[in-house]
Amino acid sequence: MLFAAISTFFFFSCQKQLRRQTTQAEIAAEAKSNSHGHLQQTKTFSSEVARKWQDMQLRMLRLPAGPNIYGMNGNRFFAYCGIGLYESVVPGMPAYQSLHGQLTDMPVMPSTEPGLSYHWPTCANAALAFLNKNFFTLTTNANKISMDSLESDLNTAYQTEVDAATFQRSVAFGKTVAQKIFDWSKTDGALTVYPAYVDTPHLGQWSPSAPNPTAVFANNWGKNRLFVQGSSTGTASPPPPPYSTDPGSAYYAMVKEVYDVSQALTPEQAATALYFRDSPGFQAGTHYLSVFSEIMNIEKPQLDYYALAHVKTGVALADAQIDCFKIKYEMKVDRPIKYIREVLGHTTWNPLLATPPFPDFPSGHSQTGGAFATVLTSLFGQNYSFTIHTYDYLGMTPRPYHSFNEMAEDIGKSRVYAGIHYTYSCTEALRQGEKIAGNILNTLRFEK
Repeated sequence: MLFAAISTFFFFSCQKQLRRQTTQAEIAAEAKSNSHGHLQQTKTFSSEVARKWQDMQLRMLRLPAGPNIYGMNGNRFFAYCGIGLYESVVPGMPAYQSLHGQLTDMPVMPSTEPGLSYHWPTCANAALAFLNKNFFTLTTNANKISMDSLESDLNTAYQTEVDAATFQRSVAFGKTVAQKIFDWSKTDGALTVYPAYVDTPHLGQWSPSAPNPTAVFANNWGKNRLFVQGSSTGTASPPPPPYSTDPGSAYYAMVKEVYDVSQALTPEQAATALYFRDSPGFQAGTHYLSVFSEIMNIEKPQLDYYALAHVKTGVALADAQIDCFKIKYEMKVDRPIKYIREVLGHTTWNPLLATPPFPDFPSGHSQTGGAFATVLTSLFGQNYSFTIHTYDYLGMTPRPYHSFNEMAEDIGKSRVYAGIHYTYSCTEALRQGEKIAGNILNTLRFEK
C-alpha cells in the first residue's frame, strides 16, 4: 500500500509537471502566432537592418572627384535617419522614450496600437527606406534600384518571421514615423533660398577673391535650426590672434608655421593630408560616417544599441557643423594662402590641397571630429583601438588608431599638413566639437 501510494504520488506529480511543460510550450507557440502584445523587445533583434541601410547611404555619399551634389547635407541626412530609426523602434524599448519635446520643433510621434505586436526590424526597414529614398533623390538610377532591392529583400525575410497582420502594421508604423521626420526636416532652414552673398572686403578678413577661390560655399548653413537648443552654449573658443603683418606678432607666427610645415613635409604627413582630403570620397565632412559604419559592422550591436548610437552621433555631428559654419562667416578668418603669398612674399606658393571656398576658423573637419570622438568614446570607451579602411578602394593604406580622439587629432593635423588650416583653428575646433557633443549628451534624456 505504501509503495502504491508513493507510485501514485509520483505518477500524478509527473503528469502535473508534464502538463505544466506542455502548457508553457503551447503558450510560447501561441505567442509566436498571436497578434496581441509587444512580444519581442527591440534589444532581441540584431542591427542588420540599420547597418545595411547605413552601408547603402555610404554608397550614395561616396562621390567621385567633381561636383558635390549633396552640398552640406551628408551629416544632416545621417542625423534625420538616426532620429527616424530610433523613433521607429523605441516603442519596443520599455525603459526609453521619444525625443519629442527635446529636439527642436520635433513633432509628436505616432503611437503603436495598444496590445498589438510589432516587428521592430520591419519598422526600421520601412522608416530607413522612406527617408533615404526621399533624401537621396539626386543619387544615380543604379543606387535607386539598389534601395528598392534592399527594402524588398529585407521585407521578404521579415515576412517569414511574423504573421501578415503584424508585418503590415509594422511597415505602416515605420513609414508614418518617417513621413513625420521628413516633413520636420523641411523646416530646418537647409532648403531656404537666401539672397546672394555680398562680400564686404576688410583687411585681414576672408574674401572670395584670388588667391582664395572666388566661389562662396555654405555661407548660410550656420542659420539652420540646431537639433538641440543650447548645444553650442559655452562652447566658443577665444578668437585667433588678431590680424597683423608684424613679424613679431602671433598672427604672423601662426601663418608662418603653415608655410614652414609645407616646406618640410614628410611622406607620412603628405599621406595623412591626402587621406583626409575627402575628394574623391566623402565630401563635406562626412568621412566620420564611414568610420561609424566600420565600427558598427565590427561590433554588431543589437538594434536598440545601434539606434541609440546612430541618433546620438548624428545629432552631435549635425549641430557641430551648423555651429562651425555660423562662426566661420561671423569671424571670417582668412586662409593661409593669401597671407603666405602677399605678406610672406612667397608669390607662387600653393597648398598641398586646394583651398576651400569658405573662411578658415574653425576647422570643420576638426569640429565635427571632436563631436564624433566624444560620442563614440561615450559608447565604446577611451581606449578603443580600431583601423579605418575608408579609402581602401582608392588603394590608400588603412590607418590604425588607439582611440577616437587620436583619430580626430590626426585629422586636424592633416589640415595643417595640407596647407589649408592653422593649428589654432584645428585644436580649438576640436575642443568646440567636444563641448557641443557633451552638451547634447547631457541634455537629451533617452531613458524614461
